[in-house]
Amino acid sequence: MHRLALAARLFLAVSTVVPVQGATANELQAVLRPNIVVIVADDLGYSDIGSFGSEIPTPNLDALAREGMRFSSFHVSGECSPTRAMLLTGIRSHRTGVGAMHETVPKALEGKPGYLTVLKPNVVTVSSLLQRSGYRTYAVGKWHVGKEAHNLPPARGFDRSLIQGDSGSDNWESDQRYLALTDRVYWFEDGKRAMMPKEFYSSRFYADKAIDYLRNDWAGKKAAKRPPFFLYFAFQANHIPLQAPPEFIERQRGRYDAGWTALRNQRYARTIELGLLPIGTPLGGWPGLENWNFLDAKRRAYEARRMEVYAGMAESMDFEIGRLREAIRALGADDNTLFVFLSDNGAEPSDPYEYFSGRLWLATQYTRSIDRLGAKGAYASIGRNWVSAAVSPLSTHKFYAGEGGLRVPLIIRSPSISAHSKTHGRIVSTFTHVTDITPTLLELAGITHPGAPGGLEPITGRSLVPLLRDNTAQIRGPADTLGYELAGNAALFEGDLKLVRNLPPIGDGEWRLFDIVRDVGETKDLRATRPQDYRRLLAAYQRFEIEDGVQALPDGYSPQQQISINALRRVILPELAWPAVTVVTLSLFWLALRKRRRRR
Repeated sequence: MHRLALAARLFLAVSTVVPVQGATANELQAVLRPNIVVIVADDLGYSDIGSFGSEIPTPNLDALAREGMRFSSFHVSGECSPTRAMLLTGIRSHRTGVGAMHETVPKALEGKPGYLTVLKPNVVTVSSLLQRSGYRTYAVGKWHVGKEAHNLPPARGFDRSLIQGDSGSDNWESDQRYLALTDRVYWFEDGKRAMMPKEFYSSRFYADKAIDYLRNDWAGKKAAKRPPFFLYFAFQANHIPLQAPPEFIERQRGRYDAGWTALRNQRYARTIELGLLPIGTPLGGWPGLENWNFLDAKRRAYEARRMEVYAGMAESMDFEIGRLREAIRALGADDNTLFVFLSDNGAEPSDPYEYFSGRLWLATQYTRSIDRLGAKGAYASIGRNWVSAAVSPLSTHKFYAGEGGLRVPLIIRSPSISAHSKTHGRIVSTFTHVTDITPTLLELAGITHPGAPGGLEPITGRSLVPLLRDNTAQIRGPADTLGYELAGNAALFEGDLKLVRNLPPIGDGEWRLFDIVRDVGETKDLRATRPQDYRRLLAAYQRFEIEDGVQALPDGYSPQQQISINALRRVILPELAWPAVTVVTLSLFWLALRKRRRRR
């Protein structure tokens, strides 16, 4: 009766086009529970969409922001797979088993409980709980939380799925690896090896697949017979290699000719103008930023084109989101669909050509010719200069614990918001976290998490439903803390305060204290002026490390260097070994044969 009562309350709050006249109580309950679409972008920075300050055209995401709410202090992990693990479970990353990405784990930590790099058996996904309660569930896109049978989507609560199991792949050719991090691209449909078209474009292909799944299950069915659906839709945009259809790239031509400093300042001003950040917020620092005006014309043209491809990839993603939403409208389901949009971490600064293992492998796979950037067979990234604009006005980027690595856009468009015009377009400025998404979805669907029977990991996040009703509500008390660690870069949040440590080369390994409400760019260290707060938060972080099983890293560890080491150890050298053995064997055979002939 509890769920039926909840459904009745939702009925009063939700404007829906679905007819319910003559439906039974169970059918009415199924109709009134919201459909859920969770959209995950890959490596988009804080100000990379229009409603968060960008010049990149993202009209479909901006429409969701107008109809829903933006969260201006939403935090994730600095790498993709820990974020995805937390998003799907509502549990802090080390407790899920995904305390780090498989590609960045040092050999000394492989197999440790918090560093399995795949979901533990004792964590329950939101999809499993929704599926058990009658939702029809789908996963499309990048997965990256385990390729074992017990971690693929069918075992994690998804009825239908088409996923790419790794950290990424080429966007034009399904069998082309983007780096030598695995022996091949791992595609799965419904838990089995997928038969993929050789050529496609990833964003369009994923949207087509998601639309097909929804149409096949919903089209032609009476409203009362349609189960609510949950769609987990994870793009590869804007992960490297940056690639996009030419029409989207050409729309950006000339947009970035003024360079990264001008763009960083432009977006900084826009985030304040939109009300995402308080007036007077200082712009975060960015040591080592090159002076655009000192670059020669050829270099400026190449750099501008890289950013045009990046923007084209983001606009293409937005276009596919629009196609998906139009398909949901055509099914009569849009009014009762909850949309959640987020990025998995801050923008990516790395250029794989800067690393030996990257150059060694990419030289035979891709071109960097300016006239082909974004197209099939071409490889682009934006590098650390443009990343300063992608995360503006924040400091640091993907991999690190500064706000530029952890603070990303979140948009939630809820049917309950749509029924109350006073909440349209509102901005939630309180601290929120990716672990908060699962408890929010469960509450809106009228589902209770099982808790921790039999050793299950309990949810650590907080439901955002109070904030959906009142954007000034608080879901955490002033003394509540939330700890974070990834690759030695670490943070602890409490109210307005953030204790943070970043390792070289971005940081110096020292702890610092910031007020991230008034100083999102982390420009003024408060250790000296607030020593008691500093000591209290440091003690709280140390407790977090013990409680969540955070392990010390080897001396001199660097996530970027570790990616190269793991690529060489796991993939490149083994792939070179067989040709080497063949050459040696043939050489020895030839020498033996020659020696034998001489004896004759």
